[in-house]
Amino acid sequence: MKQLLDTAQKIKSMEIRGAGKIARTVAAQLHNYSESLNTGDISQFNDKMKIAAELLISTRPTAVSLPNAVHTVMRYVGETVEEAKADINKRANDFIEDSENAVRKIGEIGAKRVRDGDTIMTHCNSSAAISIIAKAHKDGKNIKVLATESRPRWQGHLTIKQLDDEGIKTSLIVDSAVRYFMKEVDIVIMGADAVTANGSVINKIGTSQLALCAHEARKNVIIAAETYKFSPRSLLGDLIEIEERSSSEVISDEILKGYGHVSVKNPAFDVTPREYIDLICTEVGAIPPEMSYIIIKEHLGYSLEDINSNVKSKAFNQKY
Repeated sequence: MKQLLDTAQKIKSMEIRGAGKIARTVAAQLHNYSESLNTGDISQFNDKMKIAAELLISTRPTAVSLPNAVHTVMRYVGETVEEAKADINKRANDFIEDSENAVRKIGEIGAKRVRDGDTIMTHCNSSAAISIIAKAHKDGKNIKVLATESRPRWQGHLTIKQLDDEGIKTSLIVDSAVRYFMKEVDIVIMGADAVTANGSVINKIGTSQLALCAHEARKNVIIAAETYKFSPRSLLGDLIEIEERSSSEVISDEILKGYGHVSVKNPAFDVTPREYIDLICTEVGAIPPEMSYIIIKEHLGYSLEDINSNVKSKAFNQKY
């Protein structure tokens, strides 16, 4: 349990960050935790696994990839503990492999939308978005990138390092300069932490204003998102909780104490309406945002009945 608690804390504090990396981490952690359980009682084993799943899900309420990863692993079956552990191992490894392959496939599909000579703007740090940009570069296209700082956690610094390692010409810009530089941009490529059934995208705070600026300037916006980032609960109209993070990320507690009438608002994500999105690029193909429902229903295998009856997953009775 100590390793599980340590991983949960690292996810919560954003030491482990990025929707895809978080999803792969929780899948691996559920497998590791299951192997550490010594009980031979299948009921007791199931109860302990449910507690572990609840703990991991509670760390980041907005990242749909996290509960979807838990959902995948927690669909394990087994009449005995040994059988359950074997199925958990297979499901966790399959999920991790599929996730890594998804990023590569998204790169291949999305790079076809990038033209030679394009200037690309991106926001935050998305392995899927970077995969598209890197594949276009590897295909010999002469591209440049404008990457935002992505305050207050500075994820843009990770992005420029990864793009620099690929040999891609990149400029780092402050978040508030997005509209100023949009005139130089040909296409916007960003990731997603969650995609709803109606095609809206939840991503790092600032994504919606970037998409709005692109819409205003008539620039195409591509969202790169693995299918496990699509939200089944949104089929019922449930809203995805927007995580509010500590004020200390924006201003130190010591400085803030010096003010008598000031508070800090620090939402980690915002919602981009589907009207500002031209294409969502997934590992199973590029779709218009209006087709997001199809991904949830046909690829992920959810239906309204599944969600309402809670029959498809042992994780549905947790905070999902």
